Amino acid sequence: MQKITLGLAPKNPDLYRWAAVLALITIFYNIGEGLLSVFFGLEDESMALFGFGLDSFVEVASGIGIWHMIRRIQRNEGETADHFERTALRITGSGFYILTAGLAVMAVVNLYQGHQPETTFWGIVVSLVSILTMWLLIHAKVKVGRALSSQAILADAACTRACLQLSVVLLASSLGYKYTGIGGFDSVGTLVIAGLCWREGKESFEKAKSGSFACTCGGACKTDL
Repeated sequence: MQKITLGLAPKNPDLYRWAAVLALITIFYNIGEGLLSVFFGLEDESMALFGFGLDSFVEVASGIGIWHMIRRIQRNEGETADHFERTALRITGSGFYILTAGLAVMAVVNLYQGHQPETTFWGIVVSLVSILTMWLLIHAKVKVGRALSSQAILADAACTRACLQLSVVLLASSLGYKYTGIGGFDSVGTLVIAGLCWREGKESFEKAKSGSFACTCGGACKTDL
């Protein structure tokens, strides 16, 4: 993977403060989303919603690394990941790999047993709120990243797009079950979420190894709105 290094634009305190605020919003939103998703996922026996919630908690570790990076960039210390950020990326990657294995096992068992969630209502609600929130965050991060010519902030925006993809998968599986009553939709949605978690874990380790926050997640890295 080619490392991308760009020079910093002239320091703009207001824009960097806004970038830091966006990072904090991402962190606290994921905490709230994770708590709600795990609770309702267990309550409604929806493994797709439960797995989506666990993913949100793993995203918090990555978000903290991004927030730390932006604070460091504010001091004009460059965009190459430091030891703290590399550690955050490795923790995030490990969390995603563990989550991938757990979700894959649960999904296969549920498919074999013909498990059906009680309802996917909250999966629909959470996914719709998440899609709107992630879209707004992507839009704001891209705007700030371009204004600052910051590859790291643009990469963060691109990876927020991966969260939006997870939300779309949750919405599709939740709607599929709601309108067909086929429990396999929830299990297949869980498997797809597991696959996306594996991709995010791989990407986190690649970033930690390269020392760059350049996004490597294929199509999810596009930052054009």
